Amino acid sequence: MASKLVPPHGSDELVILLLEGQKLDAELAKAKGLKQVPLSSRESGDLIMLGIGGFTPLKGFMGKQDWEHVCSEMKMPTMGGTFWPIPVTLSADQDVADSISIGEEVALYSDEYGEIMATMKVEEKYTIDRDFECKHVYTTTDPEHPGVKMVMDQKAVNLAGPVKVLSEGPFPTEFAGIYQRPWESRAEFDKRGWKDVAALQLRNPMHRSHEFLAKIAVEVMDGVYIHQLVGKLKPGDIPADVRVECINTLVDNYFVKERVYAGGYPLDMRYAGPREALLHAVFRQNFGCSHMIIGRDHAGVGDYYGPFDAQEIFDELWEGALKTKPLKIDWTFWCFKCNGMASMKTCPHGKEDRLFLSGTKLRKMLSEGQAAEVPKEFSRDEVLEILVKYYATLDEKVEIKEHRASKGE
Repeated sequence: MASKLVPPHGSDELVILLLEGQKLDAELAKAKGLKQVPLSSRESGDLIMLGIGGFTPLKGFMGKQDWEHVCSEMKMPTMGGTFWPIPVTLSADQDVADSISIGEEVALYSDEYGEIMATMKVEEKYTIDRDFECKHVYTTTDPEHPGVKMVMDQKAVNLAGPVKVLSEGPFPTEFAGIYQRPWESRAEFDKRGWKDVAALQLRNPMHRSHEFLAKIAVEVMDGVYIHQLVGKLKPGDIPADVRVECINTLVDNYFVKERVYAGGYPLDMRYAGPREALLHAVFRQNFGCSHMIIGRDHAGVGDYYGPFDAQEIFDELWEGALKTKPLKIDWTFWCFKCNGMASMKTCPHGKEDRLFLSGTKLRKMLSEGQAAEVPKEFSRDEVLEILVKYYATLDEKVEIKEHRASKGE
């Protein structure tokens, strides 16, 4: 039976760069004799997405022409003007770049994972205007912005060229059953007979507002794909394994299982707000989703973006830029007068009747042992129980560290 799902972005089929079998063995053997270029955490995540087809139709790291036009116009000239919202680039120290000839193959190595992740044929070496990228992609050059910091911390020279991906890092084993490739999610959606699928982006534990967003989508879609980030976040955020446990608990207890499916992907957050919302929609199209839930302050950080900038940017796209459409949902909350979850569009009452609790404030309360003071309307008891256990382990680690310090260890 032919699939009813949206096609991959900019291609009739997924562009999969991950090698297997004899091709993998041969490329691994060759890679051991090549010059090594170290990868940052962000670059490793991007590379894995290139490998599994999550970044279809990309075939490698971008050259200068695509970098510049993606920043300024969200288009890739080398691919016929195909839409792409955020540069996917690889940087190297000046001495490393100087030692590499155009046309030379190199091995891309992850210190974090302790392995060669890919090989790349270097077709271009170039420098960038970092302020230019930050102004266009992040709308700020403030070094306190975590995404801006990523760009500013890049090495001196960008290397561009096609890649052959040799590893998915620790994700298939560390997040077995959650980490997925696009062909796997598509196969599951097809098996369920889904056509209209909404993706719910998660980088935090799933609380009542997230649950409400997902259930709104379930009402109007064939199903919802709860797609959680298992790459790196900023310091202080809840780690991926804890978030996975929270999400699984909610799915098991509060959803019709036939209408929801959970998965994970390996990227680091860029916190690019509107531009990152677009990137999320692009790779969700590759995972088979026809819609992307965009709520308040999607992929934002601090006060850099307006609460609905990430919704409005979709209206600026040209016809045919992206097949995955936004499912725009207003600010959601618990209303004590409505006696249930509601949104600005459905609740007629004032802010004094509404429960607003940010993830930052929740983390502060839990870290300070104030779990009993968290309103039951904000989060399910089962989720809070998991988070309380997590913060208790943090307290134990701090106590051990302080004890060792007092002993001079």
